[in-house]
Amino acid sequence: MTNVLIIGAGCSGFTTAKRLKEEGIAFDWFEMSDRIGGNWAYGNPNGRSAAYASLHIDTSKFRLQFEDFPCPTDWPDFPHHSLIDGYFNAYVDHFGLRPLIRFHSEVKRVWQEGTDWFAEVEAAGTTQRHGPYSHVVIANGHHWSPNVPEIPGSFSGVEMHARDYRTPFDPVDLRGKTVVVVGLGNTAVDIASELGQRSLGTRLIVSARRGVWVLPKYFNGKPSDKTPLPAWMPGWLKRRLAQGAVRRAVGNMEDYGLPRPDHKPLEAHPTVSSEFLLRCGNGDIEVKPNVTGKEGDQLLFADGSREKVDALIYATGYRLSFPFLSPEDAPVTANHLPLFKRMVQPDPRLQGLWFMGLAQPLPTLVNFAEQQSKLFAALLTGRYALPEPAEMQRILEADEATHKGHYYASQRHTIQVDFDLYCHDLKAEIAAGARRVPAQRAA
Repeated sequence: MTNVLIIGAGCSGFTTAKRLKEEGIAFDWFEMSDRIGGNWAYGNPNGRSAAYASLHIDTSKFRLQFEDFPCPTDWPDFPHHSLIDGYFNAYVDHFGLRPLIRFHSEVKRVWQEGTDWFAEVEAAGTTQRHGPYSHVVIANGHHWSPNVPEIPGSFSGVEMHARDYRTPFDPVDLRGKTVVVVGLGNTAVDIASELGQRSLGTRLIVSARRGVWVLPKYFNGKPSDKTPLPAWMPGWLKRRLAQGAVRRAVGNMEDYGLPRPDHKPLEAHPTVSSEFLLRCGNGDIEVKPNVTGKEGDQLLFADGSREKVDALIYATGYRLSFPFLSPEDAPVTANHLPLFKRMVQPDPRLQGLWFMGLAQPLPTLVNFAEQQSKLFAALLTGRYALPEPAEMQRILEADEATHKGHYYASQRHTIQVDFDLYCHDLKAEIAAGARRVPAQRAA
């Protein structure tokens, strides 16, 4: 009998649960917190939300909404995190999912016995074994385990990862201080833009290891992701057209005092901000090269300069982490876990483990697992069959070359996916899997 374990009640977990419920598939569902929403639940007591008070999503409402549960029409183009959280909770209640979640239940270990999977779950001070399960859905997110670079020396000031930042005065009052933000990703430019306001009296320095292209949220008065180019258009052509649009919109990064990018627009995961370039141009934000050393209350930089600094904030991303799985079951290498259609490993022994939402899709992750769950549900109900392992591996490698081959080599690009192309190919794969079913049943 099909019986599924779902780990996590963020957007990837609850959209998968909704699909399984509709298909009549039995599942147990555990969430370590007392609420749904995962990373978008600001102040989540599980300590794994990276949302800060001023956070607005970089994806427009037109692209993040669920297929059968549209966003409210009166939303702004780029909603605040509180609206996203409310939207998630409304979804869960609308589809009757909340009673199915076991809150305050942390999955500590998942393992296999024969072909069955089991879990050890800690709840109310006790640990219990659950299972057997035919499949395990891993939806624990990938924006909670901080990636902190190793910098020689010791720093006497405040040192923290961006995951712990909430406001200019929480968890540390940074007003009137000298602050260095390391990184030029979306979180880095958000925090830098907020702390760089002159009214705070903060001296804000951004430390950049390499240059990036900062894209505006709007093109020609409309959200930049509202009218995407069609999925059938060759990727090289879409990139060329988009690169031209970016250059016309923002010009050269060096004109804002930023380092010159060593790549073309869209050859890295995009940094999106309509405020950051303005603050750089206004002189509110200083830019320096990579931090190379720490000496008491001073930081050393790659250009040989040093600065007396009060606080150091690492906006340096996250690493994939599955603390409840053995390294043999989730062999992550250089922040990369190869997955067929970003969901399952080709190894037949591990085809009971399904990773939902383990991707960095453009433009959004919010409704990504909603699409993935279509294939997963079809598999569980016998309407879809996976390819043979060798074919899965071939497709996996071809997909990775297509989706991330044009990005520069970096651990931040190991799970990049073009959302529209992915969905186009996913639909084709579901149809191909349906054609495999009779042959596999006959065998």
